[in-house]
Amino acid sequence: MYLHGTSRINERGHLEIGGCDTVELARTYGTPLYVMDEALIRERCRAYMDAFRSTGLKFQVAYASKAFCTMAMCRLVAEEGLSLDVVSDGELYTALKAGYPPERIHFHGNNKTPVELEMALDAGIGCFVVDNFTELKMLNAMAGEKGKKAKILLRITPGVAAHTHDYISTGQTDSKFGFDLESGAAYDAAKQAIECEHLELLGLHSHIGSQIFEVEGFRMAVEKAANFAADLRDQLGILLSVVNVGGGFGIRYKEGDTPLPVERYVEAIAGAVKETFSMRDYPLPEVWIEPGRSIVGEAGTTLYTVGTFKEIPGVRKYIAVDGGMTDNPRPALYQSEYEAMLANRANEPAEEIVSIAGKACESGDMLIWDLHLPKARHGDILAVSCTGAYNYSMASNYNRIRRPAVVFVKDGKADLVVQRETYEHLVSLDLIPERMRGTIHA
Repeated sequence: MYLHGTSRINERGHLEIGGCDTVELARTYGTPLYVMDEALIRERCRAYMDAFRSTGLKFQVAYASKAFCTMAMCRLVAEEGLSLDVVSDGELYTALKAGYPPERIHFHGNNKTPVELEMALDAGIGCFVVDNFTELKMLNAMAGEKGKKAKILLRITPGVAAHTHDYISTGQTDSKFGFDLESGAAYDAAKQAIECEHLELLGLHSHIGSQIFEVEGFRMAVEKAANFAADLRDQLGILLSVVNVGGGFGIRYKEGDTPLPVERYVEAIAGAVKETFSMRDYPLPEVWIEPGRSIVGEAGTTLYTVGTFKEIPGVRKYIAVDGGMTDNPRPALYQSEYEAMLANRANEPAEEIVSIAGKACESGDMLIWDLHLPKARHGDILAVSCTGAYNYSMASNYNRIRRPAVVFVKDGKADLVVQRETYEHLVSLDLIPERMRGTIHA
């Protein structure tokens, strides 16, 4: 397993993260357990901020909270000076409950409900990323009813298809997100937006996909935005002040993954903005981006306890752990690959090739295929790396499995930031109709 951030093998031969022995963490908090390297998260936040400061452009770095959203994470991001991207009333509520400054919140989503729009307007958030004509009209009317003027970006689909999994590619013309440039929908949306009395059009937003290892797609998206901004200036007489190129910056999950340094992504985006807008004699806009996975992904490690074994001679050996697709659905959804080690025997050489199975009642509940490990024993602690993004946030209670706890580790101290669900949590919202409340007879 790739060691990064504050991860190391300590003198006991155990995996250590943030100065905390993961074997002790497993004993204290139980497994499965999400362990987040706080120092690495802060380092990634600062890398984006520092990289943009060196460009000379006005900017906002908004953490995409869908990657990992808890109150502690919102507080961390606020402390580091980032803005926040939310896509639901639940994420917005979490941020507000954590004390996040509402003026630094951007609200995304292709189907914002009236309840969500009202909640965001009442909170006084900084910006709405408008995704469709229905939302455009609804937001204008609701803002008017409240005597407010909502700041908006228009999400456009620039026709840039990123080289990534089909389910996480979003910039192509055929997408559920945004206004299409080629059909003229984006132009019509801009025309309607400037006619809306209670909306202030700041600029454009695009997002071409996720887990991207190159910069050409971002350059192309910026060029499309610059062309469109120039067209709007020439035809409608408006100047846009913001261009948001979204996120999607890749991380290393396994050997062979080749993400670029943060600085390379930022330099490419900033360079494209300066070049393409200057060529069109257009005032340089403020640049916004929305990293999520690249801030928290590599900072997360999930700890499991090894349970049962099944060996099929000449075919495969399965090792089952006490979690799986309920705490990490990404292998089932995207065929995602991960690396892992035995955290309590980290110095021992690999002796066999095994496949790691989850405990859910699904044949597709497989975490890792063909993993090289020492000969595992019942009760060993398996550590799976790079699980900080879209693991906790996509976890479920399938089979009524309780969702794991989350700890932040830093400087030898572990802080519990999400409690493990209890059996009472599982049934806390259940109701039994009055007609069923009689005595059950054997």
